[in-house]
Amino acid sequence: MKEVSIEDQIFDKIDFSITPLSKGEYENCTFKNCNLSSVDLSGFIFSECLFISCNLSLAKLDKTALRDIKFKDCKMLGLRFDNCNPFGLSFAFDSCVLNNCTFHKVKIKNTTFKNSQLQETDFSEADLTGSQFENCDLTRATFDGTVLEKADLRTSFNYSIDPERNAIKKAKFSTSGLAGLLDKYDIKID
Repeated sequence: MKEVSIEDQIFDKIDFSITPLSKGEYENCTFKNCNLSSVDLSGFIFSECLFISCNLSLAKLDKTALRDIKFKDCKMLGLRFDNCNPFGLSFAFDSCVLNNCTFHKVKIKNTTFKNSQLQETDFSEADLTGSQFENCDLTRATFDGTVLEKADLRTSFNYSIDPERNAIKKAKFSTSGLAGLLDKYDIKID
């Protein structure tokens, strides 16, 4: 089966779990209100694409290339970003639900997470240097061996980050979020 190369297309209100997306390379395409839930996107290449109000929950991302991708208002439960093609991997998330996702050992410096839910998301051993977590819910997110140097978490909440197990040099936190850095000590802060 020949792989397609598609540029500058808009895909609107398509259920790709019923009408499969042709395997190939998608450049500067927009996906709006599409269902990609549980769709196998293995080996696909997405460059400079925009996903708006799409459901990508449990999509298969084995060796999927995501290069300069913007996700807005998307439902993205249980995605394994650690299976993506690491070459050129870059994306930004705005108002997305990324609960139970895995970024284990993923190098995604300067990534923006804005107004998003990242509950029970695994960031262990990821490189998030310079990343922005703007108004994000990090309830039960895992940070272990994570590089958060120069990251900004000042407006995010519900995180628990052990400064002894993560690199946090020059990271920014708000005073209201300091409790999340001291969780392991089981102390009360008023």
